[in-house]
Amino acid sequence: MDFPVKPLITLLAIVNPIGVIPFYIHFTRSFSPEQRSKTIRTAAFAVFVVISISALMGLKVLAYFGITLASFQVGGGLLLLMSAIQMLQAQPAESQSSDVDEGASRADSGASIAVVPLTIPLLTGPAAISTVVIYAEKAKGFWHLGTLLLYGLIIGLATWVALSLAGRIARFMGQTGINVMTRLMGLILAAIAVEVMSDGLIKLFPILGK
Repeated sequence: MDFPVKPLITLLAIVNPIGVIPFYIHFTRSFSPEQRSKTIRTAAFAVFVVISISALMGLKVLAYFGITLASFQVGGGLLLLMSAIQMLQAQPAESQSSDVDEGASRADSGASIAVVPLTIPLLTGPAAISTVVIYAEKAKGFWHLGTLLLYGLIIGLATWVALSLAGRIARFMGQTGINVMTRLMGLILAAIAVEVMSDGLIKLFPILGK
């Protein structure tokens, strides 16, 4: 596995800031420009924090609960596949109707929705977290772990850029364009999900690799 590149591609496909733009526009429709700017900064920083904590502490949490990485890979791969299926239907990878409704209510009441539901679960949810943990286990030394943190920063910046340009992107791409992009990234994510699951299954059942 080409560790230096694949985690970034995978996480970008899962986080998919462009696919969340319609929800961001909906949630912040009653916000002032200052409130929108604060929401964007908070969401971008929260994405970086979630990825960083998952990379640094995810394996320790697994060890605490006595969960093997192979089992986590299968479970994480299944989450990725579910996310991919949602994306192929032009839905954000981590969206849930109840969370979206709650987020809309928070936005209507003037409360910040940067962390919930914009960051969790729309941008970084179980699929993103499990992916980071899986790649953290594959990290060979501090350099690879530091690379994961760098990718978290890159994805946070990508989130900031996408949401900052939300109005322009929505007008340029239209809902159809956003749906096409979401489906394309979902197809890529589905292929990666199958690979992650197969790796975990082979570890659990070595006979499958023969």
